[in-house]
Amino acid sequence: MSIDDVLAEHHVLDDPPEEWRSIVELAAFMAQVPMATVNILTDESQHQISAVGFDAAISRREDSMCRVAVESGEAIVVEDARVDPRFQDNPFVTGALGSVRFYASTPLRLPSGDVIGTLCVFDEQPRAIEPERQEFLHTLADRIVDVLGLAQRNRELQESLRRTEVLRDELRRSNDHLSAFAGQVSHDLAGVLSTVTMSLDVLDEQLAAADESSESVQFWVDTALRGSERMAAMVSDILAFARVGGSLDRKPLHLDAVVESVLLDLGIPADDPRVSRTPLPVVEGDATQIGSVMQNLISNALKFGGDEPVVEISAMREGAVWEVQVADRGVGIEPADVARVFEPLVRARDDVPGSGIGLATCRRIIQAHGGTIGLRPREGDGIVAWFRLPAVVEVLAPESVIPPRAVSQQPLRGA
Repeated sequence: MSIDDVLAEHHVLDDPPEEWRSIVELAAFMAQVPMATVNILTDESQHQISAVGFDAAISRREDSMCRVAVESGEAIVVEDARVDPRFQDNPFVTGALGSVRFYASTPLRLPSGDVIGTLCVFDEQPRAIEPERQEFLHTLADRIVDVLGLAQRNRELQESLRRTEVLRDELRRSNDHLSAFAGQVSHDLAGVLSTVTMSLDVLDEQLAAADESSESVQFWVDTALRGSERMAAMVSDILAFARVGGSLDRKPLHLDAVVESVLLDLGIPADDPRVSRTPLPVVEGDATQIGSVMQNLISNALKFGGDEPVVEISAMREGAVWEVQVADRGVGIEPADVARVFEPLVRARDDVPGSGIGLATCRRIIQAHGGTIGLRPREGDGIVAWFRLPAVVEVLAPESVIPPRAVSQQPLRGA
C-alpha cells in the first residue's frame, strides 16, 4: 500500500482530527518557539496541517525539510539550519520559501510502521533545546498518532451504526411485509379451510342420517375433519407469530391479574389443585401479549406434566429484573432440545398435540419487551419455563390494573 493510500484510508488530508491543533500549540509552547505544525508528506507534496504561528501551505515533497526525518525515520534537531549540509540549500532556509534557523521534527509513525509525516517546531532564530523538551516532543508525536487512530475508529463506528440503522429499517420493512403477507395468506387459507370443513360437516351429517353407511367413508371423513382443524389452528398460530412484538402497549402490569385471567380462559378454577402460585410482581409490558406468554407456558406445563400434572407459578427478584417461573413435574426435556423448541415449527414431542409455534411466539414477545426466556431442568423431575422482564418500581394493587381480557382469543399451541 502506497503512502497516499495510507493517508486516504485514515482521511488525514480531507478530515484531520481537530484535536491536533491543541497538541501543536502545546508543542510550540514546550519547545519555546513561535511556530509548529504537523507536516504530512504524500508521494508528491508536503501538507502543513494544524499550523501555529504561520499560514499553512502545500509545497513540493522535494522542498520539504521534514522529508529527511520521514525517510530516515529518525527525529532531527538542528540549532541553525544554515550550517547544516542537509538543509543549508533548502528553500525553507535560503529565503525562497522561508527563513528557518532552529528546526526540530519527530516522525509520525503509525502502528502499521508507515511514517506519514512529522510533528515539526521551528524558529527564524538559532536556538538550542533541552533534552527533556525534545523528549516531550516525541511524546506529543505519539499522541498525534493516537488521536488519528481514535478518529479512524470513530469513523468506523459511525459507519457501523449507519449500517445498523439501515439494516434495522430493512428489518422493520421486512417484518411489516411478513405480517401483511401472513395476514393475507391466513385469510385466504382460512376461507378455503372453512369451505372444506363445511363440506365435510355436511357429508358427515348425511352419512349419520343414512340408513347404511360405509365405515371406511366415515373414517376418512373424520380424519379429514381432524386434519382441517389442525391446519386451521396452525394458520392461526403462524399469523400470531408474525404479528406479535411489533406494536406494544406498555403499562405497569400486575402478573397476578394476568394469571387469574389466563386460568379463567383455560377453564381452570381458582382453587384447582393442579395449579399453585406465590404472589407475583408488577412488570412493564403489554397485557395482551404477556397474557399470551403466560397462557402458553401454563398450557404447556399442564400438557407435558404427566397424568397428574402439578404447575407451580412463582417469581424471584434479581436486581432490576423479575424472573417469572412456570414449573411442572413432567418428564422434562432433553438438553439438546432446550434451545430448539424456541424455533418456529420445532416440537420436542410428537405424541402431544401442537404446532411448534407457541414457544417461538413467546420468545418473540419477550424479546420485543427487552427480556429473555428459556427452559431449564427442574431438580428432581420436570422443567422450569422462565422469562425475565424489568421490574416496576411502584408496586400497584391487582385491582388497579385492568386484567388482559384479550388473552381469551385463540390459545397459542405449545412446543
